[in-house]
Amino acid sequence: MNFALVFLSSRVRRRLVAMAACWAGLLVFAGVVRGQESSSRPDTSTDNSTLPSAPVAKGVAGVTAAPVAAGGPVAALRDVLLAACSQDGSGFARFLTERSKESFKRLTPAARVALMKRFVLLNVPGKASSTTNPAGRPLVRCETPELTTEMAIGGADVRENVAFLPMELRDATDSTGVSVHQINMGLVREGGQWRLLSIGLLLLDLPALEAEWDAAEADANEGTALENLKKLAEAVEAYRRTYSSLPESLIALGPPAAGAATHEAAGLVDAEFAAGAKDGYVFRIVIKGASALGAPAKYELAATPAEYGRTGTRSFFRDADGGWHAADRRGAVGAASDPKIN
Repeated sequence: MNFALVFLSSRVRRRLVAMAACWAGLLVFAGVVRGQESSSRPDTSTDNSTLPSAPVAKGVAGVTAAPVAAGGPVAALRDVLLAACSQDGSGFARFLTERSKESFKRLTPAARVALMKRFVLLNVPGKASSTTNPAGRPLVRCETPELTTEMAIGGADVRENVAFLPMELRDATDSTGVSVHQINMGLVREGGQWRLLSIGLLLLDLPALEAEWDAAEADANEGTALENLKKLAEAVEAYRRTYSSLPESLIALGPPAAGAATHEAAGLVDAEFAAGAKDGYVFRIVIKGASALGAPAKYELAATPAEYGRTGTRSFFRDADGGWHAADRRGAVGAASDPKIN
């Protein structure tokens, strides 16, 4: 199976589905990489000596090759994978080119995590460790409760400021090699440090489709925001049934610090939701006063993008009569006059 396809196939939470679909766009074909490979990289189609599974060459004394050199391309790729496994954004960014690093900083936290996940094919942060495989090559192990992956790094083919390294990724429980996927990783020396350049013949160029990634995440967030707003309405109704009143704030819907739920902390939504922000949107509740004729109090709910244009564009609104509305208000709170939605 082609590693690149597996690299693209992993799916994360619903809000990241659209971004996962854009992953192919983050790794765009670049003539400069082809030029670098054709001019500086020898034909290794029949040379397997640098593969991670190949035996390490013996010295004159019959001793295996020396440990990985600090500051070299092999050490850099090893540290990239360790950072990706633990979802350490600052550690991962150290090994991006300056152009990609600036783009990485501008990505939303969810997008940064999604990018790192692709390098280890795991959805949750893992316990990262580095050893050597039986062939003496560096081996990065990324362990999670559900799955553990192992990434073996081969010998570097270094030509001036460009290095290419074969890498093999496998399920740690696979003893037959059926799950092994091979890919060549490209690194470039920039500012005295080796940084990620390419995956196979695909250039890792984050700025190229940064705007498209933002748009994809915004679309995913909008769908999630409406779902969350409806869940919030359900929580408010549950609160009303339990305490015969409406919550004065979202905090009253959140989990208690300790002990049983109360009217001040009903345990109907998680702490993040109770704080008023979730999945790229900010949530609000407004209580509408009861009438002089004894009509029960009503409420309005609103969800607005935390960062307009990046985490979402549409504002969502639940009016006091239970109607749902949505409109692009350029980040402002929605209103009952906005177009209705189902």
